[in-house]
Amino acid sequence: MSSILPPASRVWWKEPVEKIELVWIGIALVWALILFFMMPYWHVFGKQNLSNEAYRISPERYLAKAQAMVDQYTVRQETDQNIPVAHPPAGSDVYLVARLWSWWPILELENGKSYRLHLSSLDYQHGFSLQPENINAQVVPGYEMVITVTPNKAGNYSVVCNEYCGIGHHQMVGRIYVK
Repeated sequence: MSSILPPASRVWWKEPVEKIELVWIGIALVWALILFFMMPYWHVFGKQNLSNEAYRISPERYLAKAQAMVDQYTVRQETDQNIPVAHPPAGSDVYLVARLWSWWPILELENGKSYRLHLSSLDYQHGFSLQPENINAQVVPGYEMVITVTPNKAGNYSVVCNEYCGIGHHQMVGRIYVK
């Protein structure tokens, strides 16, 4: 038998298996089982993945819910585009709208208080990335993602779209203030 020519006997499962090959198969199996059982452990205890909810919703209905929140809790306007800054009470539902090429509105949250953050897109798929924290989620039109957040550090946070959404993708940055 050579490495160039195929084996004479085509019944490969009847060939004897080398001992070192069995050792490597065993190591690979044990490692696969360790990783398989670590995944739920990482989710529950390692806080590696966000626990979230997703609901079907029309973009028009989602925008109406976000507009109602903005109308009720706006405290000021910011930037040259007059983007409203909403300061909802602790424990409430807050809405963030993704659309070409902006996040709307700017949110002002309280440190140490929990909020239900609702995310949806009006047009294309966007990515929600909260910087400098490690929070990432896909924002898809027709779906409302709900993430429970509890800010634990005061400061200014950037919301960045991390899913290419068109020519103005690089300008799609929003803000969340934590007081």
